[in-house]
Amino acid sequence: MSNYNIPDGLNEEYYQISQDILGSFNKYRPPLNIYSFKEDVARIMPYYKVGGRLSNEQIEELAQMTNEGLIFVSREDHPVYVKHISYQLDLVLVDKNLKEKEIADIFTQALTRRLEEFFEQPVPAVFDKLWVDLMVLTEYLYEDIRRVKALVRRLHKKHSLANHSLNSGFLGLALWSKLKGKNFTDGVKRKTFDRMTAGLFLHDLGMAKVPPFIREKNKPLGPDERSKVNNHTKTGFEMLSKLNLRYPEVEQCVTEHHERVNGSGYPSKSKEQGFAGRLCAVADSFCAMIADRPYAEGMTMVQAANDLASDGRYDQEMTKALQIMLMVDLKMKK
Repeated sequence: MSNYNIPDGLNEEYYQISQDILGSFNKYRPPLNIYSFKEDVARIMPYYKVGGRLSNEQIEELAQMTNEGLIFVSREDHPVYVKHISYQLDLVLVDKNLKEKEIADIFTQALTRRLEEFFEQPVPAVFDKLWVDLMVLTEYLYEDIRRVKALVRRLHKKHSLANHSLNSGFLGLALWSKLKGKNFTDGVKRKTFDRMTAGLFLHDLGMAKVPPFIREKNKPLGPDERSKVNNHTKTGFEMLSKLNLRYPEVEQCVTEHHERVNGSGYPSKSKEQGFAGRLCAVADSFCAMIADRPYAEGMTMVQAANDLASDGRYDQEMTKALQIMLMVDLKMKK
């Protein structure tokens, strides 16, 4: 990085991009406008406009200027930038100029798309790509778990299997961090964090085997349809072996998220849920309650948390922590 006198406020309007980011663009036709900093006038000036083509000489010059910290892209192109990085998610770990809220946008877009692909085709080859992106998320959060707050602010409002799975993952991790407190990573090993993350995001794995017309039905389900839906915890458990995901944290999330602490849930009507199962039960129900569906609008987050806190079927320590997290830490209103 150079010692050029670049104005402090510049990153409010522009991203200063690294060689890693530049190298991820199309070599001759980058997907967004590029700007260079001119030291003699202390201004950002256009360098490349979308639709054009860089020459070999410009490519070399651009690489040199990028290494010197003189190349920028506009924050007005944020949607394009988000989409680009979402396809190469590990770039969020090397781009030090992105803000937390911008990284949260990227994770939301990338992981929702990966989940959609996986639920359409729940096979190991597709799962492997999802796993890679989930591990980028865990690396990002394990470094500073407080970053999860920005993710919770981006929960999807509309229900779909992928949207619900993403919401449950983000919310479950945030609630777990609230329960563990400030020294989260001191008490949680990275492998445990990875596996809990996978469990929260994939708790509804078995729903991928339920026909879409049943999942998306806006009328009451018939007995046979209800049986198929209720069987998704068993189906999901059977799918774990093929995906090489037979870890206790993942198994609990998949098999226990519909169990209740008073024994009124399914499939086993057990009162003995593990920690991961109880956590996932709260995250799953909360995210189902806040989602808009064809037949009903979702609740506000605070309303849903209040309802769960007054429901004795859920772990009361967890539901109280959820209320505090939303109303105090995230300052969400009714």
